[in-house]
Amino acid sequence: MIKKRDLRKKEIESKLNDILESISIIEENLPDNVEEFLSLGLVKEGIYKKLEFAIESILDIGNIINSDLRLGVPEAEEDILKNLESKEILDKGIINLIREMKKFRNILIHKYGKIDDKKAFEEITEGLNDFGKIIQAIEGFLKKHKS
Repeated sequence: MIKKRDLRKKEIESKLNDILESISIIEENLPDNVEEFLSLGLVKEGIYKKLEFAIESILDIGNIINSDLRLGVPEAEEDILKNLESKEILDKGIINLIREMKKFRNILIHKYGKIDDKKAFEEITEGLNDFGKIIQAIEGFLKKHKS
């Protein structure tokens, strides 16, 4: 029988703090309108990097939970999300938010074509609150989970 490992709660909590710090930096530097955003230059690139880092941290947390609770061996990132949903670690709504963030992260990382900064600004301003929902769901799981 395969024994479950202890959940690395401290590592997860550290990543949650990293996410909160990144979001705070984004909020401090994100202007109120798209015209200002378009003129930010290096600051805009920094916002993109902090956003990419925050999304990566969410995916890392999913990987830690999947691995520590031995939910299944993933062949791809999507398998981790499916495991978290099927084992009711995170609900479908939260998983779908993560999937959307992952798509956006892929655009940032791989820069498929040129990033449409106007669309990115809309996505960022509309999506920042989603980080709070995801963090809340992960914290709820941690409170329920006994190591």
